[in-house]
Amino acid sequence: MEEEELQTVGLGIGWSELRAGQRFRTVGRTITETDLINFISNTGMVEALFTNADGGRARLVPAALIYALSEGLLIQAMLQGVGVAFLNMEMDIKGPTHVGDTIHVECEVIECRASKGRPGLGLVRTRNQVVKQDGSVVIVYTPLRLLKGRAAE
Repeated sequence: MEEEELQTVGLGIGWSELRAGQRFRTVGRTITETDLINFISNTGMVEALFTNADGGRARLVPAALIYALSEGLLIQAMLQGVGVAFLNMEMDIKGPTHVGDTIHVECEVIECRASKGRPGLGLVRTRNQVVKQDGSVVIVYTPLRLLKGRAAE
């Protein structure tokens, strides 16, 4: 019996497979108390704003944590195996996020072109909106990345 080669799943989308105007959404992720405590402890952001409960309301979460989790969602969804470099970005914080909120990322390709100096690689800029379960946008950022044309299996 011939052995069948297994296809690797979960690989990213190469720049050559993307086009301006293309949109997609990641899966959701609920922010936990453990996420908050680990993040503020590891980064030194141990500030009363993030450590104190506010009258029974869920604790406020640093936007830096929300950004980091959003990038993780995107890596799992579209960047695995194709990302080469994160070159720059602009970011706007639009609203608060608390422990217990669930976020996802809505991503639109706004620029996609071949790299002039790096054959086989491309520059991709996306407009990423981090959205909470109630539909409110909490962060908008527009990273420019250097990507491979296709993920290696």
